[in-house]
Amino acid sequence: MVAYLRSIRQVLMVLTGLLVGVGLFVLFVINRQMPTHGDTAPEVPAFSVIEVQPLVFRLEARGYGVVRPAETLHAIANVAGRVVERHPNLESGAILPEGTLLLALDPSRYRLAIAEAEAELASLAAERAQLSVEEVNTQRLVELERERMVLAEQELSRIERLFGTGAVSRSQLDEQRRATLAHRYAAESLENQQRLIPSRRQRLDAQSDRAGTRLEQARQDLEDTRFTAPYDLRIADVEVEMHQHVTVGQRLFQADNIDAAEVEARIPLSMLRRLIAAVAHPERQEGALDISEWLDFPAIRAKVFLVGVADVELSGRVIGVASGLDPDTRTARVVVMIDEPYREADPPKRPVLQRDMFVRVHLSAENPEPLLVVPASAVHQGEVYLVNADDRLEHRKVEVAFEQRDLAVIRHGLAPGDLVIVDDPVPALSGMQLAPRQADGLALLLQRIAAGEAP
Repeated sequence: MVAYLRSIRQVLMVLTGLLVGVGLFVLFVINRQMPTHGDTAPEVPAFSVIEVQPLVFRLEARGYGVVRPAETLHAIANVAGRVVERHPNLESGAILPEGTLLLALDPSRYRLAIAEAEAELASLAAERAQLSVEEVNTQRLVELERERMVLAEQELSRIERLFGTGAVSRSQLDEQRRATLAHRYAAESLENQQRLIPSRRQRLDAQSDRAGTRLEQARQDLEDTRFTAPYDLRIADVEVEMHQHVTVGQRLFQADNIDAAEVEARIPLSMLRRLIAAVAHPERQEGALDISEWLDFPAIRAKVFLVGVADVELSGRVIGVASGLDPDTRTARVVVMIDEPYREADPPKRPVLQRDMFVRVHLSAENPEPLLVVPASAVHQGEVYLVNADDRLEHRKVEVAFEQRDLAVIRHGLAPGDLVIVDDPVPALSGMQLAPRQADGLALLLQRIAAGEAP
């Protein structure tokens, strides 16, 4: 009986719930309100636009490289000797001015060699002077002997005539003949001595040249005992000590020229090609092999930034392109020269630019013609969104030549005066009504970025 009453109570509760639900539904239907049509037009979305115009564009190429001195002095001993002088500051890192005596070897043996060579030259000069006097004397003797020979020939002719008449004997004739032959022999001997004088002079000249060569070599060896700074330099490595004996070919020290530094920057080939096209000489000579005759290097602006140190910027100049590509990165190697890298040094805020520092190189050159430029974010998978004459959205296919610093350079698809949407409309329905507003600030920023004025 109890179970029966419990089941009846459950059925009543279900029926009561159903009745309450039906009542609420009827109440909502009775009190519902019909939708009304307002008089206000639907809201038109507003988007920022810029007017496409040809802009002065500065092409850029960026890369990295390691600093190296423009010139390095490798001091190697050309002569042997003991170190007798060594500058007290000849240590790694020291900066020494031009003309400073850095190192000197013992010069005594080379001074003796100079004295010996000079003495030999003096001896040879005396022999040449003696030979000149001998030449004059021999010439005089030859002339006298020729006169005596003429007289002897005349006397021989007279005696021969007398011998024919029987006035003189055979013995007198033979004696005169012997005397005439003696004069002939003497004259010939003197003439032979005279003919040998030029060859003797040539031998003396050759000996003098040899002695002069030894003298010059000894003087050069003496100069090679002293190592003087040819320019303002910074000492890199020192491998010699005071009183040390050095041999020919031994390395002594290494120093870097501080007047200029170089960076061989690795530049992506695509960037460099665009830059080179902008500075190519319009009328270069046919068959020119030197790349400097193809390109106007002064038209390229070069800046060097020290990696890891903020606000350190140095001006440079492109002086050439190294042969071949980097084998690891397949990038071009552009050589940038930095003049007077120590001039504005202010350690530690502005460190000195020195060997093996890692730097970033920024090259730029103005494109010969203005280019059509839009923000790179305004290009959506090869399309841009335009506002047409009816203020409606239009999809336009474009061809991007390249991108640089968040700018897209358009090769085809846009024309001056087109209004490009720089926002990102979602959804971007073709033909939807828009309310364009000019983004003048963005347009000015684009001009500055394109001209390379913005950081």
